Amino acid sequence: MSLSADAQKRILVTGGAGFIGSHLCDRLIADGHEVLCVDNFYTGSRRNIRHLLGNPAFELLRHDVTFPLYVEVDQIYNLACPASPIHYQRDPIQTTKTSVAGAINMLGLAKRLGVPILQASTSEVYGDPEIHPQTEAYWGHVNPIGPRSCYDEGKRCAETLFFDYRRQLGLRIKVARIFNTYGPRMHPDDGRVVSNFIMQAIEGRPITMYGDGSQTRSFCYVDETVDALVRFMNTADDITGPINIGNPAEISVQDLAQLVIEVTGSNVCIGALALPEDDPKQRQPDISQARQLLAWEPKVPLRQGLERTIDYFSELSSAQ
Repeated sequence: MSLSADAQKRILVTGGAGFIGSHLCDRLIADGHEVLCVDNFYTGSRRNIRHLLGNPAFELLRHDVTFPLYVEVDQIYNLACPASPIHYQRDPIQTTKTSVAGAINMLGLAKRLGVPILQASTSEVYGDPEIHPQTEAYWGHVNPIGPRSCYDEGKRCAETLFFDYRRQLGLRIKVARIFNTYGPRMHPDDGRVVSNFIMQAIEGRPITMYGDGSQTRSFCYVDETVDALVRFMNTADDITGPINIGNPAEISVQDLAQLVIEVTGSNVCIGALALPEDDPKQRQPDISQARQLLAWEPKVPLRQGLERTIDYFSELSSAQ
């Protein structure tokens, strides 16, 4: 897309080499903007943004957001943080620092530049929820000292910072609570249920399901999550969120495993492991606000999205 000089923006995406971040970079460039992708490659991958490296609208900067950043941009999307338990529990102290110190540094940059900033928060702020589905008004049910707390409480504190910067300094903020997202460029070893099941199925290994599989999740295809983030960023300044971004179509982990087996054409068996500590039993967004304020709701059926994701992982496996 070709934009006028006035319409074209220079946009910072932290965590831009990650799963969702790299798709966001693609979308923003396709929309005609320039993108500064910042990533320390702790969980991000150069493979995710390799196709953009020769694009004059794309710039890559290796940087850790726990340190201040001095650049000139028109918008900031703050996505920097490991998002899967296997990664964020590897170095929980650094995970908390990324969420909290990273938020402080990016908010400070937004304040200096006077530009809007969007925080990629998470459904994990609801913890193991006691209400279902989860609305933005729900305060959550979170263990502050458990193995998932570095991520859950780090993201909760980041939300606090964003709203205090808004109240105290008038900063233009957006807070998106992202629910389970899946699609191409997921890390094959990130421990998430979709990538786990797909990799096990295409490699002919037994699918490892935690608990009895009755726990539920809802899965949103990555392109639709990105579309919601872009729509949110470009709303009026008084629309701050938090806004749930996710697919309200709920499925049990057991049924997901069966669907992955069916779509891959595998004949693997399903084995059960103990449920991890503080693992939520239900996760489903109420997206009434997203429908009303963003004119957005997901439309990609789970089977169709899984087919695209399986194709990606199959290519990845054959290339190794």
